[in-house]
Amino acid sequence: MLFRLPAIFISFSLALFALPAFAKDAWETITPGGETSCALGTPYSFHARKADPEKLVVFFNGGGACWAGQTCDPSVEPTTYVPSAQMGHNDPRNHKGIFELDNPANPVGDWSMVFVSYCTGDVHLGETDKTYEKPDGSEITIRHRGHVNAHAALAWMKENIGNAKQVLVAGSSAGAIAAPVYAGVVSKIYPDASVQQLGDGAGGYSSPEIGGLLANWGVTDILPSWLPLEADTVTDFNALYEGAATAFPEISFAQYDAAHDRVQIGFQQALQGGTALHEQIVANRAALSEAIPGFASFMAGGAEHTILRAPYLYSYSANGISFVDWLGALVTGEAPETVDCAGSTEGCDNAPS
Repeated sequence: MLFRLPAIFISFSLALFALPAFAKDAWETITPGGETSCALGTPYSFHARKADPEKLVVFFNGGGACWAGQTCDPSVEPTTYVPSAQMGHNDPRNHKGIFELDNPANPVGDWSMVFVSYCTGDVHLGETDKTYEKPDGSEITIRHRGHVNAHAALAWMKENIGNAKQVLVAGSSAGAIAAPVYAGVVSKIYPDASVQQLGDGAGGYSSPEIGGLLANWGVTDILPSWLPLEADTVTDFNALYEGAATAFPEISFAQYDAAHDRVQIGFQQALQGGTALHEQIVANRAALSEAIPGFASFMAGGAEHTILRAPYLYSYSANGISFVDWLGALVTGEAPETVDCAGSTEGCDNAPS
């Protein structure tokens, strides 16, 4: 099946390749080998930074998704996913936001970090090899190994950062979808730790295609026993949050989204979903708030996609509350208030900058 890809993916694709390189290196790059792999069979690697051993960020990077020959073929433009761990997008040295380790305003600047790279097109949750027919009639086999790769990073984390007492499990874009699942996994690794979860830039998805995607990637076959999921009933990703919150009620769950996020709208179009994104985010969050006690959220204005890797993490405010202060409250275990750009003087057209 071929999908018409929205033009908005062009900006998404270009953003993946136009990142600067930083000279200073506070990171270790680990290539675990074994069954790990990127989508096209190239080696998988992730990054870690050892600092305060009692405070830990586990970050799941974004990088799109692929689910058909047209979206998985790396020669097709616009590109909808990142197929290699060696690309600049998968290196924390190339990002701003929480990865500005020397910024005194960074609420996690002195924390240890594990940066889980993403190169499998399956929101970090797949575990299957899938052959797709490309637009020219030839075939391409994609190694959807996000689950394998993520667990390799978490195994290294368990062995090398063993005393975490305060943990933020966060993800941007595709990584935001997986973050609630891995928050539960991390909570089992550190049963005495205070765990907070934050999904950045994936709260608006709703489509009848979503359950089929999860089944296509093999996700429903490998989810933990505490997260049963029937693919044919899934039309959004709220079930991942609700299942994790039911199994781990001690975890704090939260989301950040921009009301008119252009990348989420692009993927909604590709998945035959609705594109009234702000309304869908509001609806999804209302359901999560009802199901999860203490669920927190921050709704920004504008169309910029994600904030945790961006410089405007330190400058953006909505409804009189700065995001960096909101994040600081979250990571220390406080309950940040719900923020909605709709309640601000500037409204939801006020974009981060």
